[in-house]
Amino acid sequence: MISRWTLEMPSLSSNLDDTSLYYLLEEWALNPSGINMKMFLIPPVVCLVAGVLIIPTILFVIFSRFSIRQETRYMLLGNALLSDLIYLLFYTLSAALNAAHVHLPKEACVLLLFLLAVAYCGGLFTAAAIVLDTYIAILFPLRYIAILPPSRTRKIIVLLWMCSGAFPGIFFLVLSSTHSFVPCVLEMCSVPVILILTLNGTDAVKLCFWLSNTVIFLCLCLIFCCYAILYFKTKQSGIWESICSRASVTFLMHNTVLFFYFFPLLALFIESFLCINVVIRLQTGIWVSLTVCNVLMILPKVLFPFLYGLRYREISASLKSIVRRKHLHLVSPAPSPS
Repeated sequence: MISRWTLEMPSLSSNLDDTSLYYLLEEWALNPSGINMKMFLIPPVVCLVAGVLIIPTILFVIFSRFSIRQETRYMLLGNALLSDLIYLLFYTLSAALNAAHVHLPKEACVLLLFLLAVAYCGGLFTAAAIVLDTYIAILFPLRYIAILPPSRTRKIIVLLWMCSGAFPGIFFLVLSSTHSFVPCVLEMCSVPVILILTLNGTDAVKLCFWLSNTVIFLCLCLIFCCYAILYFKTKQSGIWESICSRASVTFLMHNTVLFFYFFPLLALFIESFLCINVVIRLQTGIWVSLTVCNVLMILPKVLFPFLYGLRYREISASLKSIVRRKHLHLVSPAPSPS
C-alpha cells in the first residue's frame, strides 16, 4: 500500500501504469476521506426522490391525453423527461454501489456506464431538439405543422435514441478494441473517478474524451444560438418590455436550465486542462469530479420537469384537474345506508 502523501504528489497526474493506478484507487477507496465521499450520495438520492415524484406524473398526463401526446413539443418533453429519469435512476445506483464499496463485474460496470451515457446523450439531444422546435414554432408559425407533423416527430425521437446509443457505443468500442479499460477502475465503477483518470489513459481514450466534450459543447452552442436568435428576432414585438411577462420568465427559466447544463461541462473542461498541465493533484481532480457529477450534472435533471413541464398550461391544468378530482373523492361523504 502506498502512503497517502504519494496520492498528493503532482507528478501522479501524469501517465500512470496499472499497478500504480490500482494502489491509488485502493488508497482512495479505503482512506478516511471515504466517509466524506458518502456525503456526495445525498444530492443524487434527493434529486432521484424529487424526480420520481414529479416526472412519472407529467409522463402520465402526456401519454394519457390524446390531444397532448399528438403535439410535437409534448412528445419531445416526454422523451426528455424519460431520459432524465433513466439517468437519475442509474446514476444514483452507481453512486450508491460506489459509496458502499460494492465491486461490480467488468461486464456489469461497462453496461451501467453505457446506459448512463445513452441516457445523458438522450436528454441532451432532446433538449437541443426542444429548442429547435421552439425556434421553428416562433419564426415559422404558418409552416410549423407542415415542418413538424406528429409522424415526423416520432421519427425524430427514434433518430435521437439511435444517435444516443451510437455515440457512446462508438466510444466504448474504441476503448474495448484498444484494451483501454483498466480492471481496477471498472471494479470501482465510479463515474467521477473514471472521468478524471481518462486523462491518464492512452491516446485513444484521450481522443474519445475530447471528441465527446466537443460534441456536447456543439449541442449546447446550438441551444444558446437558437435562444439568442429568438431573443433578437422577437425583441421588437414588445414581449420583453415587462420583466414579469410570461415570455421573460420563460426565457429566464430556459436559460437557467441551459446554465446548469453548460456550467458542469465547463468545470470539467477546466479541470481537464489543469490536470493535463499538472496544475492540480489527482486527489483534487477526483474531488472536483465528484462535485460536478454528483451535484452539478444532477441538478438539470430534476429542474427540467419543474421549469419546463409545469410551465405548459395544458399539463398544469391536467395536473390540477387530477388533484381536484382526487381531493373531491377523498372528501365526498359516504352514502347513507338505505
